[in-house]
Amino acid sequence: MYRLIYKSSSAVEVNWDMVRDILRKSTEHNVEAGITGVLLATEHHFMQVIEGSYEKVNETFIRIVKDERHKDIWIVSFGVIDARIFHGWGMKGIGVFDINRDIEADLIRKYGEEDGGLRFPLEEWMALALIQDVQLIGGLPTWKAGQQGEPDY
Repeated sequence: MYRLIYKSSSAVEVNWDMVRDILRKSTEHNVEAGITGVLLATEHHFMQVIEGSYEKVNETFIRIVKDERHKDIWIVSFGVIDARIFHGWGMKGIGVFDINRDIEADLIRKYGEEDGGLRFPLEEWMALALIQDVQLIGGLPTWKAGQQGEPDY
């Protein structure tokens, strides 16, 4: 089992329609390929964790690199893991935009600022800590692949 974490800049401003489209297109592939993970999005950046077999993680990442919505893609980490963190999540999207500005300010104080929003770290442990922090904050919008309508809060 392998885990890949990357961060990228968005070619255009990110919104829920874009996050939904990304998750919708990945749903069928991820279930078939045994891929799990999470996508975090700010207004200008993405950070994604992809877990699965070596071949499937690589195939998925190659597709992402070719996606014109991404630019300036950085691999944060890629390596062998003992167990999935995101077991049971075909892919879940978490929007760190349109949120309470106090929450955003707290996350920026802890992880830094980039392009006027939350900075996604380039260290694996910090990226996973950020995801954990975001998950623990109640009221952030989330969207699961296959979900219809507006994000959950």
